Amino acid sequence: MSNSGQDNQGTNTLLAHIGNNPHDYYGFVNPPVVHASTVLFPDAETMATRNQKYTYGTRGTPTTDALAAAVDTLEGSAGTIIVPSGLAAVTIPLLAFLSADDHVLIVDSVYHPTRHFADTMLKRLGVEVEYYDPAIGAGITSVMKENTKVVFTESPGSNTFEMQDIPAIAAAARARGAVVMMDNTWATPLYFRPLEHGVDISIHAATKYPSGHSDILLGTVSANERCWEQLHETHITMGCCAAPDDVYQVLRGLRTMGVRLERHEKNALEIARWLKAQSGVAQVLHPALESFASHALWKRDFSGSSGIFSIVLNGGGEKEAHAFLNALKLFGLGYSWGGYESLAVHVWLGDRTVARRSYAGPVIRLQIGLEDAEDIKRDLTNALQAVANA
Repeated sequence: MSNSGQDNQGTNTLLAHIGNNPHDYYGFVNPPVVHASTVLFPDAETMATRNQKYTYGTRGTPTTDALAAAVDTLEGSAGTIIVPSGLAAVTIPLLAFLSADDHVLIVDSVYHPTRHFADTMLKRLGVEVEYYDPAIGAGITSVMKENTKVVFTESPGSNTFEMQDIPAIAAAARARGAVVMMDNTWATPLYFRPLEHGVDISIHAATKYPSGHSDILLGTVSANERCWEQLHETHITMGCCAAPDDVYQVLRGLRTMGVRLERHEKNALEIARWLKAQSGVAQVLHPALESFASHALWKRDFSGSSGIFSIVLNGGGEKEAHAFLNALKLFGLGYSWGGYESLAVHVWLGDRTVARRSYAGPVIRLQIGLEDAEDIKRDLTNALQAVANA
């Protein structure tokens, strides 16, 4: 299905049809799962010029093209690469646009594995890594240097959900010649389209909401025209391609992502507002709540919210955090999020360097799943009571 005529279609209509044309495959609704390494050429001349659509498994197949085309439609991007994990979706573009002696600015509320990659691999390769406060906005110019090549954003921030002024950061950084990247996993392109706000490269852990079932690892990276060629070349050079079965499952997950996100959003907002009134909860860290410090940025730029946020317990430490988690029956104790089930984890914030905040007690991150809200509330009530009894 081409992109023409899609501008006026609703989100769920788009999700149901983008990415492939069934009539390209004899009318079958879903594209084929192509397992490929070798691709044959009809003659020596074609082989010498590589003058055919597919030339080798690492360079794309009908399966990967279908997902990439779907994501391009959602992102408004010039091209999308598909990689084996969300973390690979972070590392590939950083490697594509950074060289020895370059300077990179990374938001201090970033996903910890991104920080770990920057503090180990990037530094070892001679890149100067610096972190900045998520509230910096257009003030990003004050920490930029002559050799600042990349400004990396993530909004809302990992675990504590600070919003960034993405348009202001993007405008200021691009005016100084930097490439602006954004990890947009929380919102998905349904609730925020980074490239429309000045970002060059939009990053997603498709492991989360696009997959939606806690059983697939995948990442997507989408670029605008000015950055697409370099991103694509790095992807091909590194040979970091995703397995076709995983790509297929994520494309299938996309079809229901809109209706799933609506449910995640509804459940999460209802429970976040309910938690604000519960004894034992000092603070609820959810950007869509009017009481949240950077709510105005969320309201201005985003069209929705997803199912993950954090709460701050009213005092205590690890003992109280463990009492809360161990009392949960419906919530699983596990990393990742975006699946159909509720999850909880005790957040560690010890990696922050320039945006340290003091909280009244342990920070617990909650992924609100697709269960009935009243059942989720009962589980959380029991956990809060366990903290009170600890």
